[in-house]
Amino acid sequence: MWAVEAPAADAPSRPRLRDLGIAIGRFEPGRWNAITDVAGVRVGQVTLVSGEGPLDTGRGPVRTGVTVIVPRDGIEGDPCFAGTHVLNGNGEMTGTAWVEDAGLLTTPVAITNTHSVGVVRDALIASRSAREPDFTGWSMPVVAETYDGFLSDINGMHVRPEHVAAALAEAAGGRVAEGNTGGGTGMMCHGFKGGTGTASRRLPGEFGGWTIGVLVQANYGQRHLLRLDGVPVGARIPATRVPLPGPAPAPTAAEAGEGSIIVVVATDAPLLPGQCRGMARRSALGVGRVGGVGENSSGDLMLAFSTANHGLAGQPPDGGPVPVLMLPRFALTPLYEAVVEATEEAIGNALCAATTMTGRDGRVAHALPHDLLIEAMTPR
Repeated sequence: MWAVEAPAADAPSRPRLRDLGIAIGRFEPGRWNAITDVAGVRVGQVTLVSGEGPLDTGRGPVRTGVTVIVPRDGIEGDPCFAGTHVLNGNGEMTGTAWVEDAGLLTTPVAITNTHSVGVVRDALIASRSAREPDFTGWSMPVVAETYDGFLSDINGMHVRPEHVAAALAEAAGGRVAEGNTGGGTGMMCHGFKGGTGTASRRLPGEFGGWTIGVLVQANYGQRHLLRLDGVPVGARIPATRVPLPGPAPAPTAAEAGEGSIIVVVATDAPLLPGQCRGMARRSALGVGRVGGVGENSSGDLMLAFSTANHGLAGQPPDGGPVPVLMLPRFALTPLYEAVVEATEEAIGNALCAATTMTGRDGRVAHALPHDLLIEAMTPR
């Protein structure tokens, strides 16, 4: 079976980081504390959970899904300036060669499991063709992945085109479901259950009043390195208190912490492609603050886009220049600080929202217990 996880305002969830009294950084979040606080950004998710017991490739158990971020309506004809960054490259984010060359994001961004990148990419193109019957051009979708094969039948190819179409159809603003949702369904983070997380920051007026939103698919990290707001949470909640993911016949990449993380950054600040690239690069500092070190087997890939400018794909009749807005470089530092904060909090929200999951072969990824987190965060 499969279910659409729409980001509805009344969607049930576990408490988030701030609900537990843990606030990261000095800037305040937007209304939803989500990437959807950037006006026009929408998120849709499909979560696939079925079966239990031994792995039977093609049948399950299934613990996977897809998350779609729509930067704005009509993104294909009204692209956004964008830039990317690679902290460690053992992963995939399609379409980034064109993003870096043109400086433009021309499609929605989707995140799924490693072996479903191709079908999700093709489904995004098919979805556009269905919406625009006269479309005969080319499309270069951006689709990223992390590996959920520790818990899910990753070789069963359970993410299908109709799931991508459903995620696009359900994409909305407002609250975003986190934890075991969408592409993050079968993911783990710092030896706990991980998955989808999001957060935002709204800069005060003296810094421009811009909004920065982040969404992560967190499937990386070693337990002993986990830190939140500078506190060594992982060291204070070792495997003797909450077991690492298992059982497994031998140590796995998931147990060793060598997974991956995808970070998508949105902002309404008027940024050029190089400045977007700078935002993507700073989001890696947020990953580092939580304890990510870009492990050898980790695919740590970041993308940032700005919704401020329009008409970037236009062709003026006289062939003249297209006017654009940009911030001067001296105004960027508060945005850099905000994206680091929001990335750290998005990962924390993924950890807080996720629930314990049993997957293939009885393997269990334990949720981060809120009581132990609060205990760990208490000053000593």
